[in-house]
Amino acid sequence: MSSHDIRRPFKRPAISDQQRRRELSLLRQCQNRRDAQLQARRLASTVLSLQPTQDDDYKSASEEQQLDIEVASVPAESFPGETDADFGHPKDAHDIRQATKLRGPEARQWFAKQLMLPEWMIDVPDNLNTDWYVFARPAGKRCFVVSSDGTTISRLRNGVRLHRFPSALPNGARTNNSKSAQSYCILDCIFHESDETYYVIDGVCWAGLSLYECTAEFRFFWLNSKLAETGACDAPSTYHRYKFSTLPVYNCDKEGLHTAYAGQVPYVKDGLLFYNKHAHYQTGNTPLTLVWKDENCSQYVIDTDNKGQVPSQQQVVLELLDDGKLATSDDPPVVFGCLLAEFIQKTELHRGDLIKFAIGEGGLVFVDSKLEKADLQYLGKSNRARAFADSYSKVLFQYAARHSPLRIEHLFASISSCVEDGRSTQDADMTG
Repeated sequence: MSSHDIRRPFKRPAISDQQRRRELSLLRQCQNRRDAQLQARRLASTVLSLQPTQDDDYKSASEEQQLDIEVASVPAESFPGETDADFGHPKDAHDIRQATKLRGPEARQWFAKQLMLPEWMIDVPDNLNTDWYVFARPAGKRCFVVSSDGTTISRLRNGVRLHRFPSALPNGARTNNSKSAQSYCILDCIFHESDETYYVIDGVCWAGLSLYECTAEFRFFWLNSKLAETGACDAPSTYHRYKFSTLPVYNCDKEGLHTAYAGQVPYVKDGLLFYNKHAHYQTGNTPLTLVWKDENCSQYVIDTDNKGQVPSQQQVVLELLDDGKLATSDDPPVVFGCLLAEFIQKTELHRGDLIKFAIGEGGLVFVDSKLEKADLQYLGKSNRARAFADSYSKVLFQYAARHSPLRIEHLFASISSCVEDGRSTQDADMTG
């Protein structure tokens, strides 16, 4: 057989261990079981009782930055019979119970980590065409929407209240108020301002039923059917102030990827979201959901500064840890460098501060797909309204976008390689 007859599947050189972490995340969610019903109840109660010092609806980015948020204490009698053993792990007890005592930046950080945050796609996942969904992400404000006790509240990822309104969601208005305390709903949404619509990208709980440990495949099916049943997708009315809408979700084959990327939608696109079909709803950063952008499906591929301009140098936000280490928001964090004690003292920095840096001409240096060193130039403290540092995948995606971006052609080529590889395997199995 001549060399040109050999099929060589497309594979863009990996710049990280994202695929390995995807496999570990799938394994971990099978091994670690927790009381998801308890987690959902606690989150719903906290969303409803969260008390900022200025309890006004969201007005503007500048006003949001001035808010100092406090998580109100959740009465113990709200959850009778619960003990520390219900949490299964000391870390869970700290995250939820100690959150009632947090203020300001710590409260914002806790609340933001209750969302499932997609990593940025820096390597094309294996089996993209069979194991993944894709859909166009709406531009707007990411938020939790909670309906309970005859009202509905939405909160941004830093805990600031966006809206309080009646809705057709379970127990979301006085007209459909259930007597059961368990009848509540938690949705993961993006609020699209131009048409005042909450686009539902995922679900955490429906009518008291936890969806944390359900696969993405089930959650999408469930939400589509249940939202239609309640009338939450109907036009706004007296007891349904804002419209909710599901999103067209596609299998990530050639046709599905093309439709999500180039198809018409009733909202402004801000990139594509990819969901592993087997992924549970995991709080914090996860490689089982991915975001990807280019200039054709997003206005904001490269991060802009406070003036809305693309800076000449890439800017990153890192957290100051013990011993002066500078790290990302990942768990475990990725260390980008270290500040000298004299510099920390001179600039009056403290552990936990979020600090902005520019990446200099030395750039980022990788060895065996791992970060070896970074040329960081100090710019100052980050905006105080920010919840946490950049993730490792975001820094790498932004760096690649400026130097060697992952393009839509790479995604299509990867799908084609998977299809060709599958056909080759079938042909080989059938021979003889």
